[in-house]
Amino acid sequence: MIKNVHLLSVDDKALQLNLDASIYGTFAEIGAGQEVANRFFRASASAGTVAKSISAYDMTISDALYGKTLRYVSQERLTDMLNYEYELLEERLSESRGDRSKFFSFSNTVRARGYQDEGECHGWLGIRYQSKSHGPSGTIILHARLLDCENVDQMEALGILGVNLVWAAYHHSKDLTAFVKSLVDFLVPDRIEIDMLKFLGEPFSMVDNRLCALELVSQGLTPATVFLPDGNVVQAAEAFYRTPLLVVRGSFVPVTKLHLDMFEQAGKSFPPEGASENAKPYREVCEVSLSNLLRDGEIDLVSFIDRVTVLQALGKVVMISNCPEFHRVAATLRLYTREPVGLVLSIGLLNELFKGKWSESLAGGILESFGRLFKTGINLLVYPWENSSIGERVTAENFRSPKNLKYLYRHFLENGRISGIPCGDPKLLQKTGRDILKAARDGEDWEDWVPEEARPLVKNHV
Repeated sequence: MIKNVHLLSVDDKALQLNLDASIYGTFAEIGAGQEVANRFFRASASAGTVAKSISAYDMTISDALYGKTLRYVSQERLTDMLNYEYELLEERLSESRGDRSKFFSFSNTVRARGYQDEGECHGWLGIRYQSKSHGPSGTIILHARLLDCENVDQMEALGILGVNLVWAAYHHSKDLTAFVKSLVDFLVPDRIEIDMLKFLGEPFSMVDNRLCALELVSQGLTPATVFLPDGNVVQAAEAFYRTPLLVVRGSFVPVTKLHLDMFEQAGKSFPPEGASENAKPYREVCEVSLSNLLRDGEIDLVSFIDRVTVLQALGKVVMISNCPEFHRVAATLRLYTREPVGLVLSIGLLNELFKGKWSESLAGGILESFGRLFKTGINLLVYPWENSSIGERVTAENFRSPKNLKYLYRHFLENGRISGIPCGDPKLLQKTGRDILKAARDGEDWEDWVPEEARPLVKNHV
């Protein structure tokens, strides 16, 4: 048994898979050449692994094999390819070698750089496979963006990623962290971005794909991941395409009625006139940065799942990002939609924006931070806060920024970059999230400030 398998080169991985007589399957690839199959052929002993290699570039032939589709570079086409090739393999070979083989079908459908082509380069890759002879099959799929500028480099990256996926499926499927890490062995970060990873089928019935998505963000393979209210994990680009967004940032421990009122009040004037004619209905997004998921320096997975489940039950889209700074969140959102985006924030977070720690890595300091934030056309919608110690309500209009920046703040306010929204129920301002958790710990009343769906979350955090 080879130790430290994650240190194997890509060619060594392909060779070791070829030398495993029990692993046997099909490669079907569309776009960017047959780069994954080619890696196995070049590694020698490929007859031990490759039952068939096929490339259906022509759309008519592709449709004849896998059925008609509207999009050839899509999850739907990938799934059709995986299922067709796997079922055909079992039908033809299960009798002759089913007792000694763990069958697989590997597929990809990719849009790589073409001649005089400036479009996005990306693709779907997947493997449907058995972990034991005659066992049930499971499927692993991922979506990747190819970031190299030249076609030849994209093809090389695709071949490496494909071998890594097959290797990880057979060697790391029970260790999510190791699985994700091994996907990018020998791929530097500026070559590949993986923004979708799913485990499907009976062998993975206990896998929560939200954790897979979180792992991609935490290992830096993608800046953000998105979960829809129905529980599905989707690409941010798919969820937000042509969609205006209302975004509330926070830790959401707990989720409160105040959060819901922030969305309701902001939504009364959103989206503004800047939305395009083809824009979809706006979406309400709860964004949580990785730093808000940490407990004692580690991501609290139980708390993460609890929060996401509550927010989804309340009909919200959840976005997990590795962007603690507001200007980085703004830039990330702009990767996925050109429609209006409103960042809804409390007075407390507005105050945070003026602290130097969020811009100390920028040469232009806080001016550059605000410049990057507002350059994207994103607006800040500020929800009021009650200063209970002096009985004052703080709003966007009477907020006191640092003295040396008061004219800058006034500029943003007068030009509509920052605007205030009202509070629908003044009672909601009486308790912060921390106050609610403290009241729950002390046995005091707290339920009135929390929607029913979120009350178990509070109890789990006291």
